[in-house]
Amino acid sequence: MTQRCGSTGRTMVDLSYDLHIHSCLSPCGDDDMTPGNIVGMAAIKGLDVIAVTDHNSCKNCPAVLRLAQEYGVLAIPGMEINTSEEVHAVCLFPELFQAMEFDAYVYERLMKFPNDEAIFGKQQICDENDVCTGTEPYLLINSADISFDGLWELTDAFGGVMFPAHIEKSANSLIANLGFVPPDSRFRTAEVKDLKKLHQVRKGNPYLEGCRIVSNSDAHYLEHIHEPELTIPVRERSVQAVIDYLKGI
Repeated sequence: MTQRCGSTGRTMVDLSYDLHIHSCLSPCGDDDMTPGNIVGMAAIKGLDVIAVTDHNSCKNCPAVLRLAQEYGVLAIPGMEINTSEEVHAVCLFPELFQAMEFDAYVYERLMKFPNDEAIFGKQQICDENDVCTGTEPYLLINSADISFDGLWELTDAFGGVMFPAHIEKSANSLIANLGFVPPDSRFRTAEVKDLKKLHQVRKGNPYLEGCRIVSNSDAHYLEHIHEPELTIPVRERSVQAVIDYLKGI
């Protein structure tokens, strides 16, 4: 974490980040991706701010936030939603209660297909001691009956912010599944996992020229969590300041 003066003369804080991490609640997440291991790894690596964003669920966020406070890591509750168009987007919230209310809203609209652990993997809910307190019975990687069109407004209504995930990927991305970035989009930040492809994805999608770009790990294994190499400039070290940055404020 470093401080500097922005163009307005205000002191800005540069926070190293990884805002797209999957826990063992995601069926594709490794069993070692427990809340304690994730937060501990982030602390060891020296990350300032993280977000655990499981597929269509925030149910491991309570444990993550409690542990992050102990470790001195800033943690943001959120999820990676899978929309009705099979577009992945990261949704983040300033407060845990907002995330859990959004979790309930999405869960009501999730396709209720039973999870087969032998095929898809476990979906484990953990407490702050990394004890598995339950499992999610329905497959979380299914789509929810929520359209990408209007997702900005929906997330904002819950007090949060959204950005399309890994837009350069050939599957489950905004560009791959819709074919383009709608010019009437509202999001102000987009995620590009491989920054070397940023120029390519901007070609033909002029909307992205006005967007802030973040690059997250989308980690499903502990060793894939980002090193503290990328930073975002915010007005202060707080969850709300990060949310405001992602909103373009």
